[in-house]
Amino acid sequence: MFPSVLIVDDEESIVQSLKGLLSDEGFEINTASNGYEALQQIENETPDLVLLDIWMPGIDGIETLKEIKSKHPYIQVIIITGHGTIETAVQATKFGAFDFIEKPLSIDKIIVAINNALNFRRLEEENRYLRKKTIEKSSITGNSSPISTLKQNITKVAPTESWVLIKGENGTGKELVARTIHHLSPRSQRSLIAVNCAAIPEELIESELFGHEKGAFAGANSKKVGKFELADKGTLFLDEIGDMSLKTQAKILRVLQEKQFQRVGASRILHVDVRVIAASNKDLELEIGKGTFREDLFYRLNVVPIEVPPLRERAMDIPNLVELFLIEAAHRNRNAPKRVSDDVLELLVKYNWPGNVRELKNLVERLAIMVSDEVITADHLPKPYNPKTSPIEKTGSDTLYEISELKTAKHLFEKQFIQYKLTLNNNNISRTAKQIGVERSYLHRRIKKLEQDL
Repeated sequence: MFPSVLIVDDEESIVQSLKGLLSDEGFEINTASNGYEALQQIENETPDLVLLDIWMPGIDGIETLKEIKSKHPYIQVIIITGHGTIETAVQATKFGAFDFIEKPLSIDKIIVAINNALNFRRLEEENRYLRKKTIEKSSITGNSSPISTLKQNITKVAPTESWVLIKGENGTGKELVARTIHHLSPRSQRSLIAVNCAAIPEELIESELFGHEKGAFAGANSKKVGKFELADKGTLFLDEIGDMSLKTQAKILRVLQEKQFQRVGASRILHVDVRVIAASNKDLELEIGKGTFREDLFYRLNVVPIEVPPLRERAMDIPNLVELFLIEAAHRNRNAPKRVSDDVLELLVKYNWPGNVRELKNLVERLAIMVSDEVITADHLPKPYNPKTSPIEKTGSDTLYEISELKTAKHLFEKQFIQYKLTLNNNNISRTAKQIGVERSYLHRRIKKLEQDL
C-alpha cells in the first residue's frame, strides 16, 4: 500500500499541480478545497499525511490543524502558505504541524518534507508498539485480592509526581512495581535509572550516584556521569535503600532536598529533576529505632508507601505465574512450552515460598530445562516442594554403583549433584553457578546436556 496524502487548498491550480506530481511519486492522493471538507474526509478515511494551506475560506488552516490534532494526533500535517511569517510558523509548530513550507512550492522540498514526516510517523508507531510491549512485560500477573489492591494503588500513584516507598520481602517483585509506576507515569518517555544500594561498595557509591571528573581520585581516568544526572527528567529507583550507610544517606538526603549536587572533584553545581522511587526489604521504622536509618530521609521518601504482598499471601496467583514462567522459559530455550499437572499446582499452592516469586520463577525454569516430558508431574518436584520426593544424596546412591559404564555414572552423579545444589540455593542458577565455581551460562548448558544424555 502507498502512503495516502490529503491536499487541502482553495487554489485549484495548486491542488492539481501537487496531485499530479505526488501521484507520479507513488503517493495515493485525495483533495479538499477547505477545512470543513478536509475534516469530513479525515473522519471517513484517515490519511497518513495532510498538506494544509493556511489561508482558506471558512475555518483557516490553523483552526483546521488544531481540530485534526485534537482528534487524530498521529496524522502528520505540513503547512503550506503564500503569506508566511515567523509568528505564523511558530503558531503552526505549537499546534502540532510537522513542517512549514512557503509558496511558491518547490516539489523537491515538498517530497523531502513528506518523507521526513512519514519516517517520523513510523518511528512514533514503533515507539508506541515498543512501549506497549514494555508495559506488558512489566505488568503484574495475578488477580488475587492483595494483587488487585496493589494494582489499584499503582494506578492511583503512577500519574502523579509523588515519591514512592515500596516495601516487601526479597523476591516479591519490588523492582517490577517500580518499573510499572514509571511506565504509567508522565515521565515514561524518559529514563528509569535503577541503583542497587546494597551492591555498591561504600567507597564508590558517591561516584556512582553523583559521577566524577577525570582525575578526581586514583583510578578516575575519565569523566563519569552519575545515576542522578542520568535520571534527570526521569525516575530514579533506589533499591534496597535500607542497606545504605548513614554517611551516604546524609548525602542523598541533601540532594533530594536541594535538587542539586556536584560531581566528585568538580566545582560546578548541577541541578536535577527526578522522581524518586525507593524500595526496601527491611522495616525502616525499626531500623530508625536501631539508629541505622535516618528518620528525616525516611519521611522524605515515604510520601506514598506501597506494600508488595509475599507469594504465600497470594497463592491463588501461582497457577497463572507458573503458566507465564513456562512460556518465558520456552521462548528463551526455543522450544514448546511444557505443562504442569494439577497435583503439581496443588503442591505449589500449599508451599510457603520463603523466596517468593523469584523462587517460583527459578523452580519453573529449572523444571522446564530438566524435565524431558511434555507434562511436569509431582514426581518431578524435588524437596521441599514435594514432601514425598526422596531426598537427593550428596554423594550419590547405590544406584550409581549398579551402573556398568563410567560415562553414564558420571552423568548421573553430575545431574544429582546439580539438582542438590540448586535445591540448596532455592533454584537460583546464578547463585548455584557461583557456589560450585562455574559460569552461569556453562551451568545452563550442562543442565540441558545432562538431561539430553540421560
